[in-house]
Amino acid sequence: MVFWEDYVSDESMGTFAPIVVYWLYAGFYQLMPPLDNYRLHTRKEEEQQSKSVPLSSVVKGVLLQQLVQATVAQGLFLVTSKANSSGVTIQPSIAVQIVQIVVAMFVMDTWQYFVHRYMHQNKFLYRHVHSQHHRLIVPYAIGALYNHPLEGLLLDTFGGALSFLVSGMTARTAVIFFSFAVVKTVDDHCGLWLPGNVFHLFFQNNTAYHDIHHQLQGLKYNYSQPFFPIWDKLLGTYMPYNLVRRPEGGFEAKPIKRE
Repeated sequence: MVFWEDYVSDESMGTFAPIVVYWLYAGFYQLMPPLDNYRLHTRKEEEQQSKSVPLSSVVKGVLLQQLVQATVAQGLFLVTSKANSSGVTIQPSIAVQIVQIVVAMFVMDTWQYFVHRYMHQNKFLYRHVHSQHHRLIVPYAIGALYNHPLEGLLLDTFGGALSFLVSGMTARTAVIFFSFAVVKTVDDHCGLWLPGNVFHLFFQNNTAYHDIHHQLQGLKYNYSQPFFPIWDKLLGTYMPYNLVRRPEGGFEAKPIKRE
């Protein structure tokens, strides 16, 4: 039993919970004080960026992507509904759900790695599609899903749908998986290296790891997202880095030159 069972369907929660979670978690980062001692980029760098990519444009871009995701999710849940004649969906055991989530994580990582990498290697796709996301040289939480609409559809929406279908999870399990994936993606773009951040403790693919990819020298490395750096390490696109303190405060993720 879950807290929403008497109020909304699992399908509605699976569609809208990740959107609500995105804005709550990203909004939390947006409302935080500057925290200059934990920033991966200076406020001056962020202010320079905001002149070319206003926050209003980022918000509109994210909302458009979420509209498409919600539409696809509703259709997907409708087609794959496992409800019996009484309208009840039998939920698998906790152990099975955990396995399904792990499978979904691997599927999503695999899909996003290869599509993401191809968008960098194909000059047309990079110039006209993926470069929109890389206009955010200084990543920040609300911009985590700031993409070209085509990229949002191919990379995130299709990747999420494939993860759901291959893992065989129910809509109820999808609420947990997609909400967690959203939180992880937002955190990877937050631009802060906060002490005690559990994502930094348990995931090598974290805020600093992804920051390297947004740097000019790391543009063709660290494609993996959102969970593990497995494919980068297996296929030679992993760029290690050192996290060093800046004299004026904060940190800098410095790539370690590859041989």
